[in-house]
Amino acid sequence: MRTVDLKIEDIGFGGKGVGREQGKAVFVPYTIEGETVSAEILREKKQFAEADLVEVKESSPLRVTPECPYFGKCGGCAYQHIDYEHQLAIKWRQVRNLLQRIGKLRDIPLRPIVPSRKQYEYRNRITVHVQDAVTGFFRRDSHRLIDIERCPISCEEVNRALTELRGRNPRDGHYTLRSSSNWRVFTQTNNEVADALRDLIVDLVPPDQDLLIDAYCGAGFFAKALLNKFERVIGIDWDKFAIAAAKENAIEKETYITGDVETELFRLLQQTGKGGLDAAPTVADRRGLKSLTLIVDPPGTGLSANVRRWILDLTPTTVIYVSCNPATLARDLKELREKFTIHAVTPLDMFPQTAEIEAVAHLQP
Repeated sequence: MRTVDLKIEDIGFGGKGVGREQGKAVFVPYTIEGETVSAEILREKKQFAEADLVEVKESSPLRVTPECPYFGKCGGCAYQHIDYEHQLAIKWRQVRNLLQRIGKLRDIPLRPIVPSRKQYEYRNRITVHVQDAVTGFFRRDSHRLIDIERCPISCEEVNRALTELRGRNPRDGHYTLRSSSNWRVFTQTNNEVADALRDLIVDLVPPDQDLLIDAYCGAGFFAKALLNKFERVIGIDWDKFAIAAAKENAIEKETYITGDVETELFRLLQQTGKGGLDAAPTVADRRGLKSLTLIVDPPGTGLSANVRRWILDLTPTTVIYVSCNPATLARDLKELREKFTIHAVTPLDMFPQTAEIEAVAHLQP
């Protein structure tokens, strides 16, 4: 292994600083653009290299002291060494760059990033791992565990659960610790930013709409907030526990389906005439259906090719795309732009101190 001196030019998506040695990009974690650092090359490829930070020789004024004693060893956080306002600027810039580079979208109105009021103690759940009496998270770039007594980005209820788990000397395995008792149902990790996300979506939808299809709906977090704006609501999710939770307090206008989004969207597309889905308005037969809103909130892999095709075939009057991966969002928007205008993309900082970014895109034909 060899050591090189680098000027950090940018922060790449994923959180590592980017320097250059003889034109080749070198990725170095825990750095900030503008810093001069010494780094040890770990892996070298034809187009780029991966390195470990050895020393910060010229420090950025935006560098701060991390609050977590495990930072730099634990693989969870990437940005605790960076002033929070600058974290937001980095994430906004990364969304813009991905939209331009992957999506070839250079004229998209990119709104200001929605910050998190809490930069620490915001997580309402974590998954820890236990192996050979070690309870904690995986080390950075490794499958080895680091023993964790307390996670500073997790809320107090979660940390109490972690203390209780450690005190039980648990068996080897994976344990999800939550502040909520409903352990079967997926929820957003940051309650306050999740509420801001919901409110943003509510504001995007005008009143007196006909039909909402909420794909990847979970327990109906978005659908239930929009009930007073729609005549009918259809939610689709593969998670039977989430659908059961959505049905618990459902009213007559709500229909929730357990199934694969790709399959169910195709089925809705193929429907003709009335009936089906508890007499919900059909999709393929758009007669009498003045408006159709589609919300999609897929996993990090984004929308499948078939789902993208179904959306283009459906041509809803409004599409709201909630993404936890701006790279796949950019890929999908590139194709959806064939029939839709992208009115805005809004990033949200659901995961402060980490490299993760949430974003919402608003599309209309």
